[in-house]
Amino acid sequence: MRYAKRGRLRFASHRDVARAFERAVRRAGVPIAYSQGFNPHPKLSWVGAAPTGAASEAEYVELGLVRQVPPDELRARLDRALPDGIDVLDVVPAGVGSLPERIDASAWRIELLGVDHGELCAAVDALLAAEHVEIERLTKSGTRTVDVRPAIVSVTVAQPSVESVQVSGSLMEPDRWRAGAVDGASPHRRSGCGILTAVVRQASPTVRPGDVLNALRVVAALQPPSTAKAVRLGQGRLDDAGHLVDPLAEDRAARSASGSVSFETS
Repeated sequence: MRYAKRGRLRFASHRDVARAFERAVRRAGVPIAYSQGFNPHPKLSWVGAAPTGAASEAEYVELGLVRQVPPDELRARLDRALPDGIDVLDVVPAGVGSLPERIDASAWRIELLGVDHGELCAAVDALLAAEHVEIERLTKSGTRTVDVRPAIVSVTVAQPSVESVQVSGSLMEPDRWRAGAVDGASPHRRSGCGILTAVVRQASPTVRPGDVLNALRVVAALQPPSTAKAVRLGQGRLDDAGHLVDPLAEDRAARSASGSVSFETS
């Protein structure tokens, strides 16, 4: 299942989102499967949740069901039961393999108010030219130094007209950006607003939008005067051309070919 996290819900933690889904499953009467043991819990498996404060058009969860439910019906029932800002976009019966096996990278759009286009281009050039870029990351055990450069696949700076990332399977169309259909992604044609599209591998540790900005700060002393807005555009596997492959495409194609429905729903 692919869902979006929009509006005020971008500030919800992953735990808050998980609880919202558990409540929605009960309200919608979804025949969810439960784990065994003394404390059974619904079988919801999450993949690469977006950080608190970031919006997303490509969050994924696997649901284990005890009986078949038509995907369109399941999407509609859950969408009605979830709070505004969590929107179910696609439901596909699961095929062979699991979602984590099909997701190894993310594409992010990062909007930087008060940053000159030329300054941002120079900073990105410096970042991509560097072999290693170490940043300081605060963890529960203290400050940790992380080299984020190997995980950064590409960073591009948008021109005054709005750009979008290329994702196999058409997860995001340019017209949606121009129409302002994506949270935090209104068109900007004025000076003083830099817009990045960054594709990063979801290695360990995971590199997130804040890490990309910290890397730009390290290599070029880039310091945006206001808080950046980040929206995840897509997740998936990187193909040979460096594009993200829709992780639900294989299941969608398999269902079209066989017409069958599995008890595991992605």
